Amino acid sequence: MQGITYWIKQRAYLTPNRIAIIAEEQQVTYQEMYVKITRMARFLQNDLSVQKGDRIGILSQNSMEFVLLLFAIAKLGAIAVPFNIRLTPAELSYQFQDSGIRILFTQREFELSITASKVMDVVEHLNWLDENHLAWSSYEPQADAVIDENEWRYVGTGEDRYIICYTSGTTGKPKGAVLTQENMFWNACNNITAIDITSYDRVIVLLPLFHIGGIGLFAFPTFFAGGTVVIPGKFHPDKALQLIEEHQVTVVMGVPAIHDAIRKSPLFHTSDLSSVRWFYNGGAPCPHELIIQYHQLGLPFGQGFGLTETSPTVCMLTKEDAHRKVGSIGKPALFCEIRLVNNEGEDVIQGEIGELLVKGPHVMKEYWNLPDETNKAIRDGWFYTGDLAKQDEEGFVYIAGRRKEMIISGGENIYPLELEQTIGDLEGVEEVAVIGVPDEKWGEVAKAFIVPKKDALLTREQVQAYCEERLARYKIPKYFVFLSELPRNATGKIVKQSLAKMETTTL
Repeated sequence: MQGITYWIKQRAYLTPNRIAIIAEEQQVTYQEMYVKITRMARFLQNDLSVQKGDRIGILSQNSMEFVLLLFAIAKLGAIAVPFNIRLTPAELSYQFQDSGIRILFTQREFELSITASKVMDVVEHLNWLDENHLAWSSYEPQADAVIDENEWRYVGTGEDRYIICYTSGTTGKPKGAVLTQENMFWNACNNITAIDITSYDRVIVLLPLFHIGGIGLFAFPTFFAGGTVVIPGKFHPDKALQLIEEHQVTVVMGVPAIHDAIRKSPLFHTSDLSSVRWFYNGGAPCPHELIIQYHQLGLPFGQGFGLTETSPTVCMLTKEDAHRKVGSIGKPALFCEIRLVNNEGEDVIQGEIGELLVKGPHVMKEYWNLPDETNKAIRDGWFYTGDLAKQDEEGFVYIAGRRKEMIISGGENIYPLELEQTIGDLEGVEEVAVIGVPDEKWGEVAKAFIVPKKDALLTREQVQAYCEERLARYKIPKYFVFLSELPRNATGKIVKQSLAKMETTTL
């Protein structure tokens, strides 16, 4: 099949004057976008000798150049390796070396970090994405010029390894999930069919492009559909609301922290959000209270589920069910199969919790240079996610937590996510995380770490009483710890291993 740059080439032919990208007071049409991608690809090939399979690193804030570079890399059949801008120099150094990047594109604001990471011990070329005079500008064709594809060899195809996205590494060294251009195609199909993305949509990218969520939800699907992608720089809720109103954005994708920040912005209740047909959540389970608040204001809010290894979409909730199935991640996307299995690999019965398995053309090719890990994760064509889930009588899926986090107390299974959602609904609770800790009598018991809302006066007795009304006795945490904040890694995910090591007085 054709590579993903073909989407932009054909859009430049079919709808050349339609706006493709709006970013930082700039906007480009599909024709202009394709010209810029070709210019970048020529620079990569002619000046940097990029060959098929070469790894090209990107350490950058969201920008138009970031998106253009992703397509230029695809055009050459090379491999993009986006890096998390929040990583420490030591973490960057590990990923630089593990991926084997030849070239790094970055911005001046990260100069100290990359210098400390000794990047030049690894890469051959360092390029600054945000310089005033970009190195590839000499390849700019004349405005009325026709791009001659015969001047250089087109090698990017659907089967090519396209991107290495590193997992968050909460349980050890991060692994590089290798996704192909074909994975990107099928993810686009899954998203377009799930939430009806069309050429009339204007989608704002609030998730970082160094995550597969920023790329796959919903930037690339929108380009595939011929719509418009709005790209702010650094996320700020006020700025996001201003851009949504100014550009009549129709789809707003985010993680719970983004949607919560938007809700708390002083501009939230005065901004015109009538153009938005979807506020959508992914990346982490969304508190029910947050979803309901959006619904009560007449703002459509749904959520789905995905992983880096699945490009990312697995399940999505459609507009017909967003209100009546709050808390569900929906049903599998069109080109995706799932199973829920027990420890013996047998399918569980309806309503029981099992490990979520995924199969489809959007599942990754491999973990980079980790054949044993790949074989553990993908067995008989099924990707073993490590996530626990259940299905109701209509087939809607509900995430129950991570398999490795499940607590076994006195022979009973306790799922931390259930406890977190229950305690999180208590007025005065900002955030909560639950882990299992050793117990002489029961083997394990639950321990809850709670961040109270500002000025809230929460006590152990209040939380205990609240849990007793809503949870079976064996599920109620034995320990409650109140913190000012929860520890997080560079991707913003809560690091429960750090909680387990805390020597904090329990209440």
